[in-house]
Amino acid sequence: MRYRTLNKNWQYNRVYGRGKSYVHPHVVLYVAKNRVGYTRIGLTATKKVGHAIQRNRARRVMRAALSEHLSQNIGGYDIILVARGQTPHLKSTQLSKTMGKLFAKAGLPDLARPVQDAAGKTEAVPGNTP
Repeated sequence: MRYRTLNKNWQYNRVYGRGKSYVHPHVVLYVAKNRVGYTRIGLTATKKVGHAIQRNRARRVMRAALSEHLSQNIGGYDIILVARGQTPHLKSTQLSKTMGKLFAKAGLPDLARPVQDAAGKTEAVPGNTP
C-alpha cells in the first residue's frame, strides 16, 4: 500500500473544513495539505449512494481508479474521495479519467499524466514503468 488512511473523525473534519473541494458528477475530491510528510486517503460512500453492496462497490472502484493516479512521493496531503450516486455504476477506467481531471484541477501530481520539461518534451513519470 502506497498511502495511509484517514481513520479519525477529526482528521476528516479538518479536511472538510480547511481543504479545497473539487466537484464532478461522479465523485467529489477534497484536498488539504498536512504536516506529517506522507499522503493520507479517505474513501467515503454515504447511504445516498445505495445499499451496502453499492457502497462497497463505489469504494472499490474509487480505490482502483486512485491507484492509477496517486504517486508515492507527492508529499503531505490529506485526500478524501466522496462517492456520488453514479459512482457504483461506473467502471474504474471511466472514474480514472474523472480522477485525472480532478487531480489536474487540484494541482496534484498525477502518475498517469506525462510530465513536460522546459523544452516542451514529454517525459514519462519516474516509477510509472512496469
